[in-house]
Amino acid sequence: MAAVIKKVGVIGAGQMGNGIAHVAALAGFDVVLNDISADRLKSGMATINGNLARQVSKKAVSEDDKAKAMGRIVAGEKLDDLADCDLVIETAVEKEEVKRKIFHELCAVLKPEAIVASDTSSISITRLAAATDRPERFIGIHFMNPVPLMELVELIRGIATDDQTFEASKEFVAKLGKQVAVSEDFPAFIVNRILLPMINEAIYTLYEGVGNVEAIDAAMKLGAHHPMGPLELADFIGLDTCLSIMQVLHEGLADSKYRPCPLLVKYVEAGWLGRKTQRGFYDYRGAKPVPTR
Repeated sequence: MAAVIKKVGVIGAGQMGNGIAHVAALAGFDVVLNDISADRLKSGMATINGNLARQVSKKAVSEDDKAKAMGRIVAGEKLDDLADCDLVIETAVEKEEVKRKIFHELCAVLKPEAIVASDTSSISITRLAAATDRPERFIGIHFMNPVPLMELVELIRGIATDDQTFEASKEFVAKLGKQVAVSEDFPAFIVNRILLPMINEAIYTLYEGVGNVEAIDAAMKLGAHHPMGPLELADFIGLDTCLSIMQVLHEGLADSKYRPCPLLVKYVEAGWLGRKTQRGFYDYRGAKPVPTR
């Protein structure tokens, strides 16, 4: 019998965290949005409010739905605020040691039957689960960005994840109105294992002078009908995240085809991480984005 999930905790009020809180609250779950930074919590709540308002203006949700959803989300700065959640989803930075530390502290305050999930885009679920007191109640629930718009969620079982945890998680995702793709626990799962090497290859194409930023993005938009060019998409994801995922692929599968492009490394070292820092393959500081190469 799958556990019944009523109250959901989300750790991290950034882009992914506020998106998950948004869709969960809209689907009728009580949500606790947690972040160690009060400022990030405040801006996360403001983002949810703004995104819901946009959905109202597009007639996707009613004014009443928006008010109810906002009323279901509580902001909390302490992990203790998550103590009575049935499911907690971690959306912290893509660094294993940071995630492990969070899980260690979280499990100390959670009720024993609660499910713990990670929204990691590439790190081993089995390894993260082993850092907790409940590997059988641990699972990967990987949302796509931006969460309110994207229909897919990858579900990843670790070696120890039990059937009840898997079924409860599947049911939770269905209630959000999302589709599930079940992935085996291998580096970067399905979407990023295919997507990130494509982005990395686009960066190599730039690095080797095959085409400039605009030509590469136009080629994939017009020639393959991709909604965004690969370099524009890299900026949207964050070049640091792209690099982290390529490193996980390269280390985890030990294949030279996953070697991160030196140009990607250089941009990350420069702190040009894409949209969030106003510069990446495009410069976002003016009225419209301008290629940086």
